[in-house]
Amino acid sequence: MRSSLWPVPVLGIVLAIGLGIGLPALDEALARDGANPLIFVFGGGPSAARDLLAAIAGSLISVTGLTFSFTVVALQLSSSQHSPRLLQTFVTDRVVQLTLAQLVATFVYALTVLRTVRSESSTEDESAFVPHLSITVGFALTLISVVALVLFLGHLARSLRVETMYRDVHDEATQTYARELPDRDEEPVPALPHGPDTQLRARSSGFVVDVDPDPVVAAAAECGAVVLLAARIGDSVVEGTPLASAWPAAVGGEVDVDTVEKAVNRAVRLEFERSPNRDIAYSLRKVVDIVVRALSPGTNDPTTAVHGLSHVSALLGELVSRPPRPSAFRDDEGVLRLVVPQWDVATLVRLGVEEPIQFASGQPAVLRRLAGLLREVAWRAPRGAVDEVVEEYLRQVIDLARESTSVPRSETEDWTREVADALAGRWVPTRPEGSVVRG
Repeated sequence: MRSSLWPVPVLGIVLAIGLGIGLPALDEALARDGANPLIFVFGGGPSAARDLLAAIAGSLISVTGLTFSFTVVALQLSSSQHSPRLLQTFVTDRVVQLTLAQLVATFVYALTVLRTVRSESSTEDESAFVPHLSITVGFALTLISVVALVLFLGHLARSLRVETMYRDVHDEATQTYARELPDRDEEPVPALPHGPDTQLRARSSGFVVDVDPDPVVAAAAECGAVVLLAARIGDSVVEGTPLASAWPAAVGGEVDVDTVEKAVNRAVRLEFERSPNRDIAYSLRKVVDIVVRALSPGTNDPTTAVHGLSHVSALLGELVSRPPRPSAFRDDEGVLRLVVPQWDVATLVRLGVEEPIQFASGQPAVLRRLAGLLREVAWRAPRGAVDEVVEEYLRQVIDLARESTSVPRSETEDWTREVADALAGRWVPTRPEGSVVRG
């Protein structure tokens, strides 16, 4: 529901229909004595009421369609320049959802109230009726819609800036980390049973976006098994390939493959695209996409890449300081039944820096920022957790700087010393050239 555009506008339509039915009924109740005390609010007759409501409905639906058509075109151009996955961020934007809800709700409200306006009939059982209060509310909703439209256009202009895109993706990642990253005092996952395992195959294809542990835990407890998923949340699964492995909990036991396999396929939710709700690597992937696009020959925007690498550093720093751990699920008796794997720190660092290094040839500012990123990640990581991967990518950055740029060798030697200090838990401030330290 959070990743869809339609729920909030549909809720607005339902509320508009209820308001469009309820307020005219209130108007009619107030007018039964022959004099409506609210006539000062809207003083027109049936013809004026119809014209006003028809104008509101016609103009709003036209403006809604035209505005969002232009918006989609602008976002397509932006996504082609930065990353197609940013369209998903736009869809989940609350400002977009609320603006669309306001516009379509006002349109539906005007149509619903329009059906209650009656002219005087020749028959005696039907007299003229104008819902004065309802029309006034419709006019107020129209003014609010105009204000919402202006605010939305300003929000859209800000949203198309790459800095705002970075911020939105960063906020998205922060929310995911708050839900998914473990507490520092969380217990480690116990060891899996020894011996040969049984492969459980996937019965459909897609990206893993969620895992419901209850069906697997119940089936594994019934069959006396322990299950390890082969795919992390965010991984791609292909039908017919191993989705999980199972071991008998007792030595010499057997696994009921069909029962456990059905439970695993029912528990693992697959979709056609990744979702940031539980996938800790997806938002980082989006930022890296923007950085790589900025470094492509067709764009050649190192400033955007440097800005993006700062976000990569912040996200990686949060990940390495709170290392993701596999999730373990037990049955009612406390027996381990399911283990869901998680992204490891080395893989996440590789995701953040591998592709930018490949495209950073001939970009001194980008290479300097990559060296700084590795230093920052080394400082925030627990001692010894990322030493090998950081040193590996630092060597690549230094080799690339010496081969493709005019960065002095003395500067690359400083990079090596600074990263080594950070890995050892020391942070020596970089002093301005020519500065003098007075004792």
